[in-house]
Amino acid sequence: MLCEKLFLNLYLKLSIALLQAQRNIRSARRGERRKSVAKRESGVIPKKNNQGEGWIFMILSGLEIAKKAMEGKEIIIRPFYPEKIGPNSYDLRLADKLVVYEDEVLDMKKEARTKEIIIPEEGFVLQPGNLYLGSTLEYTETHGYVPMLEGRSSLGRLGISIHVTAGFGDVGFKGHWTLEIHCLHPVRIYAGERICQVYYHKIEGDYVPYKGKYQANTGVQASMKYKDGN
Repeated sequence: MLCEKLFLNLYLKLSIALLQAQRNIRSARRGERRKSVAKRESGVIPKKNNQGEGWIFMILSGLEIAKKAMEGKEIIIRPFYPEKIGPNSYDLRLADKLVVYEDEVLDMKKEARTKEIIIPEEGFVLQPGNLYLGSTLEYTETHGYVPMLEGRSSLGRLGISIHVTAGFGDVGFKGHWTLEIHCLHPVRIYAGERICQVYYHKIEGDYVPYKGKYQANTGVQASMKYKDGN
């Protein structure tokens, strides 16, 4: 009889503790939902609950890039061709327009004069010591991931670099990538050729999407540093 009373008492205590834990979980979830709504209304994107520690160091595989690009929500690549998917990146092509600076000395506080060059069918020869601004033929858009741009090894073996410092993209960026092309010795390039590759980092934590001055560009964009002020 005493054992039955002890067992019943223990059972009731455990039941009460379980109910209280369930109430606490529901209350916490309601609080998180309210925080998420408030952050979205302020322009801050809340992190996904399934993201774990160390998630920021992961990059998407080529198959995952293809899957998300074909879904067209978190990653948009236009036009998209599955055959341009690599093991963990997507190849982007060079558009037919280059831009070069005409000023002998560039002033970061002033808008520089530029000249456009259309790459002919027979190609265009890059010269060492010059900077050529180009752009990707493809339009990309990224939500919830950090896009990164790198050159292709085949072009690196020809002495061609596709960026000086701007290979790091921003979550939320929309547009065509501007390329900072330079070379080590004269080399002929062609429009429509694969020039670089984009890959995607996962991001940890809440974030504000990119809304900067280069957002939604439609081609080559020269530096707009002069718009930054001090």
